[in-house]
Amino acid sequence: MSQIVNRNRLFLASCFALITTAMAFGIRAGVLTQLGAEFNLDAEHLGYINQMAFLGFPIAMIIGGPLYNVLGPKKIIWVAFVTHVLGLVLTIYSSGFWTLLISTFFVGFGNGTVEAACNPMISDMFEGNEKTKMLNRFHMWFPGGIVIASLLSEFMTSAGMGWQMQIGAILIPAFGYAFLFFGQTFPESQDEGAVSTSQNLKAMLSPLYLFMLACMAITAISEFGPEQWIGPVLGNAGASPMLILALVTGLMAVGRYFAGPIVHSLNPTGVLLASAIFATIGVVLMSQATGIMVYVSAIIFAVGVCYFWPTMIGFVAENLPRTGAFGLSIMGGMGMFSTSIFQPVIGKWLDDEKAAAAAKGLSGQELDLAAGQATLDNMAVFPFILIIAFTILYFIMRKRGTVASH
Repeated sequence: MSQIVNRNRLFLASCFALITTAMAFGIRAGVLTQLGAEFNLDAEHLGYINQMAFLGFPIAMIIGGPLYNVLGPKKIIWVAFVTHVLGLVLTIYSSGFWTLLISTFFVGFGNGTVEAACNPMISDMFEGNEKTKMLNRFHMWFPGGIVIASLLSEFMTSAGMGWQMQIGAILIPAFGYAFLFFGQTFPESQDEGAVSTSQNLKAMLSPLYLFMLACMAITAISEFGPEQWIGPVLGNAGASPMLILALVTGLMAVGRYFAGPIVHSLNPTGVLLASAIFATIGVVLMSQATGIMVYVSAIIFAVGVCYFWPTMIGFVAENLPRTGAFGLSIMGGMGMFSTSIFQPVIGKWLDDEKAAAAAKGLSGQELDLAAGQATLDNMAVFPFILIIAFTILYFIMRKRGTVASH
């Protein structure tokens, strides 16, 4: 009964762990410009630093996911805490590009380890409809945590607090989840489906799964690309980048919390196609807007990207059930891996656009605004590709007249 008694505390601790992950994402977006100025780094180098956070995440999931059945959630969650604290402290005391690179990888690894431990643990703790409800409530705290981080970063920056203090603030929820997990009885890991790993792999070789894997790579960068570069790209657009990030992720949190079950009951391919259209329009508008219109275009972007991740995972779970939890982990890992690959690419775009703007005679804020808007316009290619891909998917699934069986 001890497992049942403490599950509320374990769930609360898991939420604090996910808030730590989200704050690392949000505050890094808030201090990116400061890091560039302090260490004399161009946007491409900042992209490589971002890359480490998104690369550490899938590596941790790929390692931690299969080990869950062997080690159980307790050991994995403490690995998350140690790597979180190590990464954050090393970041605070960084002396340049290479130390930032290593420390950010540790933070990313901690983020991925949280997911690898908490997702199956919550699934093990709850039954039936409670399982889905509690997992949805858990995942709400990723955009919810970014809202907290965005507003905190905006306040701390305006109060003259440096990037080190902002990174240090992430240690608060980190020690919070360590305190809540400490001394608790964890649920036993259920070694289900271990014998069917070969069946999972066989199902993952189906054309539909491979197609969705490619789409996952693009949906993830469509969402995380504009969000992670919000400061350098929109810093001179006449609107607060951190308030834009808080607005976007706040809408996503509300949308996922309240409308999730409705979306899942609708045609998922229709939802994905509509999301791609809204996301494309949102990014294009953000690339042209200034002042109050930046917030309006950000709302359209938020509506577009809100359901990408959960609907992609839901589509695979529903239409390709034989891929199992392993298939879903690889889908999530592909999303983060893709996001990591494109970080220095986006940084290079920003550097190139700055050079092009300078060649036209622009300088100061005008140069930064023109370069940022042009970089956003480049990012619009990602959701535009998805409009084509999801239109094809819509007609394929419609022609089948039923869910795919692989």
